[in-house]
Amino acid sequence: MSRCLDGPVRVSGGFLLLSAWFALESGFRPLALILSAAILHELGHLLVLRLFGAPVRSVRLGALGAVMEAERSRLSYGAELLALLAGPLTNLLCAAVLTVPAHSIPGLYAAAGTHLALGAFNLLPIRPLDGGQALELLVAWRFGPAAGEKTARLVGFACAALLCGGLVWLMHESKGNLWLAPPAAGLLAACLRELRGKA
Repeated sequence: MSRCLDGPVRVSGGFLLLSAWFALESGFRPLALILSAAILHELGHLLVLRLFGAPVRSVRLGALGAVMEAERSRLSYGAELLALLAGPLTNLLCAAVLTVPAHSIPGLYAAAGTHLALGAFNLLPIRPLDGGQALELLVAWRFGPAAGEKTARLVGFACAALLCGGLVWLMHESKGNLWLAPPAAGLLAACLRELRGKA
């Protein structure tokens, strides 16, 4: 992927620690499924951005996901929307393709489920997820940037707060399932960002 970028790929310590923890707790195979789905997700974004001639400055891998920094100023609303949706749609397409032969090839259901979960999660209308950014773009396209920002902030805060509360409840009901902690922390951070008016 780095050969297609105009800048570096940065890996945070949090990403390495979470990956190591996941590998120790669940094994390397589930980790490989998640990482491969995430790589294909980012490649979906990258290919569309390159197609429209937008330089990709860097990719940062953090504990809560990947952030791709691209020069989007030269993109139209439609082109940027396609670039945003390309990642989740790549995952959903992979899930559909893998489901077809899954009944005869062991392990493909797990791969399909990983792609489905990643694609669906990224379509949530919460910034900085793809769904939240896409919502802001769609409203801005029709009603202007100020309306897009306000709508994304309000919807994102409400959804993040509800989902964060749901994950905390699930952690309590499952007697402290720590694997729910990272997404809960990410959603809490999203709530705080939107409360402060920052994407």
